[in-house]
Amino acid sequence: MSLVTDSILEKLNSLIVIVNQLGEVEYVSPSAKRILGFEPEQLLGEGWWNLTRDDANERADIKAIALQQLKQDSLLMTLPYERVLKTASGAERWILWNTSKGAEDTLVGIGHDITDRKKAELELLEKNKSLIQHNKDMLDSIQYASRIQEAILPDVNKIKNVFNDAFVLFQPKDVVSGDYYFFYQRNNKAFVAAVDCTGHGVPGALMSIIANGILKEVIIKKGIEEPSEILYALDEELFIALNKQNSETITNDGMDVAMAVFDLEKQTFSYAGAFRPMLMVRNGTIIEVEANRFPIGFYGDTHKVFTSHTVELLPDDTLYFFTDGYCDQFGGENKKKFNRQRFKELLLSMQTMQMQEQESFLQYAYLNWKQEEPQVDDVLVMGIKW
Repeated sequence: MSLVTDSILEKLNSLIVIVNQLGEVEYVSPSAKRILGFEPEQLLGEGWWNLTRDDANERADIKAIALQQLKQDSLLMTLPYERVLKTASGAERWILWNTSKGAEDTLVGIGHDITDRKKAELELLEKNKSLIQHNKDMLDSIQYASRIQEAILPDVNKIKNVFNDAFVLFQPKDVVSGDYYFFYQRNNKAFVAAVDCTGHGVPGALMSIIANGILKEVIIKKGIEEPSEILYALDEELFIALNKQNSETITNDGMDVAMAVFDLEKQTFSYAGAFRPMLMVRNGTIIEVEANRFPIGFYGDTHKVFTSHTVELLPDDTLYFFTDGYCDQFGGENKKKFNRQRFKELLLSMQTMQMQEQESFLQYAYLNWKQEEPQVDDVLVMGIKW
């Protein structure tokens, strides 16, 4: 080649290699010095195969591919391929090759140095693998946390054994939930609560475990039976648990609670709510037992008032405890919230159904409303038939 051509080829970030019919390298572009560190003359003949690869089997395989290509009439269908070449210093360079037939039945290979791009690809691949593993580890931990959370939830069959019938529709937004339900029986008293903790997912689930422990402390260990007094005790204990005396920051986390205590002998129930009302269906009419508009745990410097309501129970009364996830779900034709009024109408429409059928119907109505919209919050609806 001319001196001008060699000067140009030396500056290109590409290699040009010409192989004859015997598999010998007849020409290597001057750029080999800059890219691989070898003088072009070192790579002529068998030098190309021997110096740029350490593995003898690899040398033989690559040379065999070149000889096979030389036998072909045309290389129009040959796709670009990547190969790793060893440099004179022992480093590695990634080369993207395109091959074609040259004059006198030679094979011309044009290789572009893609080492920097390949390193970036490999680094990205390694990061992706690390991210995938990290996500898997995190998901495994959350799945394990879900099993722990399920362990604190009462068996629905225990609720059914105390009452005429019951169901619990429990659908976390994520794997774990900030909603949970509570049930405990002591002698002729049955304690039922639906709790909506701050947040959802892992933060909500951690709050639910804290709240469950405090509920047990208040009801089981301290023996408090009046719903309003239970809420007062919950509020105090949760505020203390989340705001240690030596902390300068007040934590504004908490929960909304629907709390009922059933007197199985007197056939009455007492109810108190912290931002969560309770709905009762009696003789085709829906009755809302209102809650006080104070949460548990928030606003520790506010004077809160929780009021108990006592109601005599009649046969076939059906009571519903629920968090706000069902009513707040966006959907329908106009992508609006399901809302409380529509929820009440839905409850009235299914009163001829058994409780298990009601649970399935609520699930169907929820999914039918939501369609492709994302779930906005944890969902909890408890139904109790007297």
